[in-house]
Amino acid sequence: MEPIIQTEQLSHIYSANTPFEQTALDKVDFTAYRGEYLGIIGHTGSGKSTLIQHLNGLLKPTSGRVLFEGKDIWETKERIRQTRFQVGLVFQYPEYQLFEETVYKDIAFGPKNMGLDEKEIDRRVRQAAQFVDLADQVLEQSPFELSGGQKRRVAIAGVIAMEPAVLILDEPTAGLDPVGVESILRNIHDYHTAKNATILIVSHSMEEVARTVDRLVVVDNGKIPFSGPPREVFAHGEELERMGLGVPAMTRVFHRLRALGAEIDPSVYTVEQAKAAVLAVLERRGGGKGAV
Repeated sequence: MEPIIQTEQLSHIYSANTPFEQTALDKVDFTAYRGEYLGIIGHTGSGKSTLIQHLNGLLKPTSGRVLFEGKDIWETKERIRQTRFQVGLVFQYPEYQLFEETVYKDIAFGPKNMGLDEKEIDRRVRQAAQFVDLADQVLEQSPFELSGGQKRRVAIAGVIAMEPAVLILDEPTAGLDPVGVESILRNIHDYHTAKNATILIVSHSMEEVARTVDRLVVVDNGKIPFSGPPREVFAHGEELERMGLGVPAMTRVFHRLRALGAEIDPSVYTVEQAKAAVLAVLERRGGGKGAV
C-alpha cells in the first residue's frame, strides 16, 4: 500500500516552558495509506485531536515532521497552503461554523479560495451536495433555516467540494439520531468509493468504527500503543478498558464467553461475525446449522 500522509517522531507540547506545559504527542509515528478507511480512537485528552490537527497544518509540530505524499508539509508556505486543500478536516459539530447567506455559497467557499473558475466551482458544489443528499432547491436556502442534520451535511459538503485526497472527520455523527448516523456514514462511504479518498474518522463509538473502517489506530497519552484491523485491536479488550475505552458490546460478550471456558473467537465485533463464530462452535460439536 502507498503511504499518503505520515508523521515521523511527531511531538507537540502545549504551553512549552511554562508551568502549564503539557505534552500532547510524544514522538508519534503514524501512517495512513492511499484509499484507506481508517478509524482513530482514544479517550478524551489522549492526543487524537492534536494528531489530526497536525495532518493538515492547523498545528505546527514542536518537533518531528508531517509528510503528505512524501514531502514535509511545512517545507514552504505554498506547500502548507496546498496541503490544507488536499487534506480536508471536518471538526466536531461543524454546523456551528456555517456563515454564508446560502447553502450554495457556504459549500462554494473552499473551492473559491482555491482560485477555481465559476464553472468548476459550480460543478464541485453540486457534486458535493449530491454526495451528502442535499437537493438542488436546498442550495438557495439559508443554512440557518435547515435542520441540525442538514446543517451537518452542508458543512461536510463544504470540505468535500475541495475534493481532498484525505478527508478527516472528528466525531462526524456526534449528537445525531440513529437515522442521521446511518445517513452521514453512508455519505462518507459514497465519497470514499467515488474518489478513492483516504478517510480518517475520529470516534468514541466503538460499534460505529468497528463496522466502518479497515484499520484502527489507538491513541493513548500522546502515543500510539497499537493499530491494526478492528478484529486485532478489539482482541486487546482488557488493555482498551484500562485506557478508558470500551469495546463493542458483542466483543464484550465473546470475551466473557471465552473467560468462562468457551472455545470461541473473542475478537468478534459484529452480529454477522458472532453468528459465524457460534456456528463454528456448533459445527465442532456436531450441532450443525440446524441447531441455531
